[in-house]
Amino acid sequence: MAIQKNNSEPLRVGITGGIGSGKTTVCRIFEALGVPVYDADYWAKWLIVHDPGVREAIVGLFGPGAYLPDGSYNRPFVAAIVFENLEKLAKLNAAVHPAVERHSRDWHAQQVRTGAPYTLKEAALMVESGSHRFLDALIVVTAPEEIRIRRVMERDGISEEAVRARLRNQLPEAEKTALADYVIVNDGRHLLIPQVWAVHRKLIAARDF
Repeated sequence: MAIQKNNSEPLRVGITGGIGSGKTTVCRIFEALGVPVYDADYWAKWLIVHDPGVREAIVGLFGPGAYLPDGSYNRPFVAAIVFENLEKLAKLNAAVHPAVERHSRDWHAQQVRTGAPYTLKEAALMVESGSHRFLDALIVVTAPEEIRIRRVMERDGISEEAVRARLRNQLPEAEKTALADYVIVNDGRHLLIPQVWAVHRKLIAARDF
């Protein structure tokens, strides 16, 4: 994906990677360089509870049982339905993803006003959802599958088969890197900070070109 840039404001850059790739660690390094990071997965959960349009769409799809009496999201209830019904899963995503995109654009505009050199939008399923198409550039964090599996097993305390089941719900890493403008390798052998610094400088140069 070639960088699409607008000289009037800093770039909106996506960052993603398969489960266990360590993209959150990479994002923390970018933050240390003064780059704001938008956690799309966190804000999707927030919008499901707080955005009236999203709530209305979800209740229309799943009924009032989608929310608990205290107003919180009944995730297990909805998850049990979409696990068996891919059409409803697609409709749930169609309700949530556009709201996240609108919210992230507003957030980006706020960061621009504070002088951010560019912003990062972090999401696990960025390529799967197609939201990378609305950004100026894409960073993909990679690691060998066996390393990723071991990391998730240690992090979440789950079995190898449980991790592999999650992997099957994500695109193969090669399909993501084929779309990337920048690839950061997080395999424990390649140093992360020099890689992040190199991408950071290139993104600033692209903005200033």
